[in-house]
Amino acid sequence: MPRAVRFLLSILLLVFMAGVGQAVAAPLKILALGSSLTQGYGLPPGTEFPVQLQAALKKSGIDATVINAGVSGDTSAGGLARLDWSLADHPDAVILELGSNDMLRGIAPAETEKNLSAILEKLKAAHIRVLLTGMKAQQNLGKEYYTAFDAIYPRLAKKYGVLFYPFFLDGVAMNPKLNQDDGMHPNPAGVKVIVARMLPLVKKLVAAAETN
Repeated sequence: MPRAVRFLLSILLLVFMAGVGQAVAAPLKILALGSSLTQGYGLPPGTEFPVQLQAALKKSGIDATVINAGVSGDTSAGGLARLDWSLADHPDAVILELGSNDMLRGIAPAETEKNLSAILEKLKAAHIRVLLTGMKAQQNLGKEYYTAFDAIYPRLAKKYGVLFYPFFLDGVAMNPKLNQDDGMHPNPAGVKVIVARMLPLVKKLVAAAETN
């Protein structure tokens, strides 16, 4: 074989191997599908939940891109309606944070559960790993309502066999030092607490997604 041909084949092989290496090294995609709590309402740029979570994963040696698919004011119905185009990025995993606005609007828990179930069904059919984050209803809505609402999340987690974080605002809710002036949305320090507490489960989500 002529030397020039061998040289050209060597170059092509190197280019091919580089392409393979890049494909293997592509970061895992995690879609954070949620409301203003995910979107980062009232927060300075760079302190939102997806950004802080991605940084925490990187610090732990995990190469992942966390896609911010949070929409302020969104309900479970809104999340279901935009699910298909949210999946256009072909995520490997999803963190599902929806339902808080359903509760604030007094939407029937059965309707919220129906919508979340439909989302989980679609993600299951697409073979996408899920971390479901729960929400707690305000006590002033009455015992019947908050009992029915709070039961939605553990029931769905068990039904679909997904990873489950019981309360998105765990350790942050009702703490003035960790919330903005509205008392409902976490400040940057509050988001940091959420990320730190959820990180072990997110690592499990990543591990599960890598086995797909």
